[in-house]
Amino acid sequence: MYEPDDLILLSALQHMVFCPRQCALIHVEQTWKESGRTAEGRLMHERVHEQEAEARGDVKVERGVPLRSLRLGLIGKSDVVEFHKVEKGRWIPYPVEYKRGKPKVDDCDKVQLCAQAMCLEEMLNIEVPRGAIFYGRTRRRLDVEFDEALRRKTEETAKKTRELIDSGITPGPVYAKRCESCSLVAECLPKTLQKKRSVKNYLARVIGEP
Repeated sequence: MYEPDDLILLSALQHMVFCPRQCALIHVEQTWKESGRTAEGRLMHERVHEQEAEARGDVKVERGVPLRSLRLGLIGKSDVVEFHKVEKGRWIPYPVEYKRGKPKVDDCDKVQLCAQAMCLEEMLNIEVPRGAIFYGRTRRRLDVEFDEALRRKTEETAKKTRELIDSGITPGPVYAKRCESCSLVAECLPKTLQKKRSVKNYLARVIGEP
């Protein structure tokens, strides 16, 4: 169990799965730059949080719900938590995360959502079996089941993220296609720094040869 002062942001898990270097730049070096994409995402989150709580039949909708897990060492805020009525006096939380773009090939968004669910489980002492991610580009929800594999990956990511932040070390760059969609690409310089590192390693090998 972690102390309240030792908690790390839920969003850091999404950054970690997407790219450990991005995670370190944001959460270790405190580097951030607004881009068109991040501005759109920020405005989407703000619009969602500003809306009033509502009830629609057997569904109650709460926005901007504070989340915390002392077991995982996480803190944050949900975009939306729907409470679905399953029987009289019993409601099941259903977290919904809003994203600007479209579904990703990796599990970074799913891990973030699963972490929210695990926070809700700890806070409310109730099982949260599934949730959803709403993508602005497709205007559709992606239903996510919190199965054992995703839960295990979420716990492992929380542990690795904490170790990275506690180390204070930013990993070196590894260029990939995803870099072009990162708002920190100009600060990260993955192509340039990776090339310099490759040349440095080559020279070290050459010089070190008898």
